Amino acid sequence: MVGESGEIKIPQSELPRLVVVGGGFGGLRFLKKLDTSQFQVVLLDRYNYHTFQPLLYQVATAGLEPDSIAGPLRKSFQNRKNFYFRMATVSKIDGENQIVETNIGSVKYDRLVLACGSLTNFFGNDDFEKKSFPLKQVPHALNLRSQILQNFEKAVLKTDENEMQRLMNYVIVGGGPTGVEVAGALGELKKHVLPKDFPELNLNKMQIYLIEGQERLLGAMSEYSSRKAFDYLKKFDVNIYVGKVVKAFDGETVTLNDGMQIPSETLVWGAGVKGNAIEGLTHDITPDKRFKVDEYSRVVGFDNIYAIGDVASMMDEDHPRGHPMLAPVAIQQGQLLANNLNGLSKGKPWKAFKYLDKGTMATVGRNKAVTELMGKFKYGGFMAWLTWMFVHLILIVEFRSKIVIFGNWLWNYFTYDRGTRLIIRPFVKAKARKKAKPEPLVEV
Repeated sequence: MVGESGEIKIPQSELPRLVVVGGGFGGLRFLKKLDTSQFQVVLLDRYNYHTFQPLLYQVATAGLEPDSIAGPLRKSFQNRKNFYFRMATVSKIDGENQIVETNIGSVKYDRLVLACGSLTNFFGNDDFEKKSFPLKQVPHALNLRSQILQNFEKAVLKTDENEMQRLMNYVIVGGGPTGVEVAGALGELKKHVLPKDFPELNLNKMQIYLIEGQERLLGAMSEYSSRKAFDYLKKFDVNIYVGKVVKAFDGETVTLNDGMQIPSETLVWGAGVKGNAIEGLTHDITPDKRFKVDEYSRVVGFDNIYAIGDVASMMDEDHPRGHPMLAPVAIQQGQLLANNLNGLSKGKPWKAFKYLDKGTMATVGRNKAVTELMGKFKYGGFMAWLTWMFVHLILIVEFRSKIVIFGNWLWNYFTYDRGTRLIIRPFVKAKARKKAKPEPLVEV
């Protein structure tokens, strides 16, 4: 894969080389729309698949298998000419010499598109980073699924009430869509699934805690949606604490800023994200690690480097702190950038980006969701839940995945069951592992 010069082995071409870093929502939509007859395209990603991140929580709570929300990147572009994929972790970008450095060698580019997404923001707390469970990647979801199932297998063996309670308590940090959806999914497990699997346990002792630092849940949505989500979660007996933050977690006890302590071995972290800025271009980034870009997605200071999605901060009158770090933003930016580049050969003027906010939504469980469309229509309950399902099925990349997910949802709906309660890869706590390998510099 690596040539003698240390460069990644890629065929020579007379076409200008366009390198894309990241196969997430933005990168995938950009490549789908790009006319590859005009460029030699090289896609770099640390994984060989695209992940549909909004459904990671369902993998984590035994609702879906990981291959139903992940699609092979090579398959997505197997019929595209002038396209090459390399599985690599990007470590640095040399903007002056137009070189991307990776763990498998370097690659030169004529144009570069950064679609490397975001990272979980632990706000500098090492204990949270090492001991909590984020939900940004498929391995994260599998770790959390194993942890949940292993905890109950351990709980049936315990005679000490305190140890049993620690295993059966779950603390979720962050009252945004991720936190609300994880809490709801755990509530459904507690109510419908786990009592049948573990009849010897008193599942009433299982406690789910949702901690939000702001004064209400779903802060990016309306008061109506926030109140609805609160009421739905209460029906699952979720303990909701707003206006509080987690100050410490030692792997056994969660401590809040008011001194409250919750015995738990499982802390799910959904409290925020930050941009996945790459070394070498970090001279002009925002405090949340995003590249500053203009209205054409060009990184400030460069004419041939672009950034889209979570890693890009495009500031305008309506978004003085940059656009929200959401999939629809990445998708729309990727599509427009591709269209602008496609028009280069015809001399077409570039169009500036204008975000069309089609709405936001979050689901809490069966027949329980909140939806806001175009800033005008707000509704909850069964119709909102159907809307949420329809939109997510449309956005799934692979047709097979759409069928598999829809089939799983139908099965879960009519049987009140979760069919993937499998500990395929047991989770081992960090303190019990051998010396861990360092994390890659960049997650794409």
